[in-house]
Amino acid sequence: MKVNHSFPLFIDPQSKILILGSFPSVKSRELSFYYMHKQNRFYKILSEIFNEDFYNVDLIKKKELLSKYHIALYDVIDECEIENSNDETIKNVIPANIKEIIKNTQIKQIFINGGKAKELFIKYNNDLLNMTTFLPSTSARNAKMSLKELINKYQIIKQYLN
Repeated sequence: MKVNHSFPLFIDPQSKILILGSFPSVKSRELSFYYMHKQNRFYKILSEIFNEDFYNVDLIKKKELLSKYHIALYDVIDECEIENSNDETIKNVIPANIKEIIKNTQIKQIFINGGKAKELFIKYNNDLLNMTTFLPSTSARNAKMSLKELINKYQIIKQYLN
């Protein structure tokens, strides 16, 4: 099924890092925001890293916390064909224009969440690799990594937020 990225980039003038996934899940598209599937560990990880609850709060509070910590969110793909939320079925990709997104911002570092996002980011944005860090997926599909292991990997984002 052909699907457009149905909600906007999350960024504010003070954003210092950009975290990119591959493409929003069905649940995220329904709720019009990033990492909204309850089994995705993204907000649990941020809660541990910043010692604030990103997970058990409403969307308004999530956005406030992301802004507080200068985190922008988007995806590597603007449009694609995908079945449900399965990254392995992604085809006919129209990539996001990441250079345009970060132009005239304070973004110092880009973090890529997951393997499919990494693969596509390298394919379409190899000129941005010098400012990019690849991280494991926070999706529940990445069952081989524990929450603790993911928290340890994601700690690196704090280095770019001072």
